[in-house]
Amino acid sequence: MKLDILRALNAERQARRAVVLVTDVGSGAQRLVKAADIARDPLHDLLEKRLRMAKSGMEETPQGKVFLTVYVPSPKLVITGAVHISQALAPMGQLLGFDVTIVDPRTAFASIERFPDVKVIAEWPDVALPPLNIDHYTAFVALTHDPKIDDPALKHALSRDCFYIGALGSRKTHAKRVARLKEAGLADRDIARIHAPIGLPIGAVSPAEIALAIMGEITQTLRLKAEKEAEAA
Repeated sequence: MKLDILRALNAERQARRAVVLVTDVGSGAQRLVKAADIARDPLHDLLEKRLRMAKSGMEETPQGKVFLTVYVPSPKLVITGAVHISQALAPMGQLLGFDVTIVDPRTAFASIERFPDVKVIAEWPDVALPPLNIDHYTAFVALTHDPKIDDPALKHALSRDCFYIGALGSRKTHAKRVARLKEAGLADRDIARIHAPIGLPIGAVSPAEIALAIMGEITQTLRLKAEKEAEAA
């Protein structure tokens, strides 16, 4: 790999931006395709497919075989609310490769005893969230049912490029949430990004089932987002 390509690759990875190294198998020539440039690339369909899979591999093109080496940032899962659902959701997220963080200012809930293997921050969202550097590869979930915690947390998440934002609550509860967020100055298009009621409609009842529904919807959004956007266009 040439030094200029290596430097560009390292810069993109440091910034937590996806990038694909395209290697022509026949000639050995290499080029780097940044996530922002994929839509304009001649191989955009193959590149988008590989990014959704987060998996490197060989592909056939009209010009011959290429090997696509995919570099995708590790996904994050940020949860506000150290509740029973979180106790099931956190290990599920870790099992699927997410870097999980739980934020809850209520120290009776946000304890190492309840979450022994998870990063827990017992601070209010306005203190805890900015240092987490929430980005495009972050799934954000609000589960406290307390507007004093969830609303500022959602406002922060909506100001970032999270690939998924979800909030617990019935349609009636969410309607009240929407009204509060509008009153706080958020635009309809931003509020519409919130998945609520949260999770896939699988008839979940228990905390573990609700966690499964949430993790399923997060995975669906992560892996199928590009296809949904193409259908909507």
